[in-house]
Amino acid sequence: MGRKNYDTYFSVVDRNLKPDGLFLLHTIGSKKTDNNVDPWINKYIFPNGCLPSVRQIAHASEPHFVMEDWHNFGADYDTTLMAWYDRFVASWPEIADNYSERFKRMFSYYLNACAGAFRARDIQLWQVMFSRGVEQGLRVAR
Repeated sequence: MGRKNYDTYFSVVDRNLKPDGLFLLHTIGSKKTDNNVDPWINKYIFPNGCLPSVRQIAHASEPHFVMEDWHNFGADYDTTLMAWYDRFVASWPEIADNYSERFKRMFSYYLNACAGAFRARDIQLWQVMFSRGVEQGLRVAR
């Protein structure tokens, strides 16, 4: 959606959420607020994409919602990506006729590069729960 649309995004959610509704934002985010986008990811995977920061999400959501919970799954996502990579490589003989060697290299690079970024804690996987203000707060089991 791009950072220029964050305010519009939260306005649309606000307009469509029931008064007592909850809104879960599931996103990969960056530990830094900057305009840097990985050129390879931008070209081949997510054209014109960007990763929001905590600051950007907070700024865009503040006029609309109460942040009830923010859970970071980022430390576990490296393992997930590496499991996907292992399964992709193991399955390659079965699917190779449908894809090029270039695709195999690119997808392998994508999974490994993302795993490395999660491992380095440069990017995170967040689930953020918003409400209009749950009376006495939202109780989240952990």
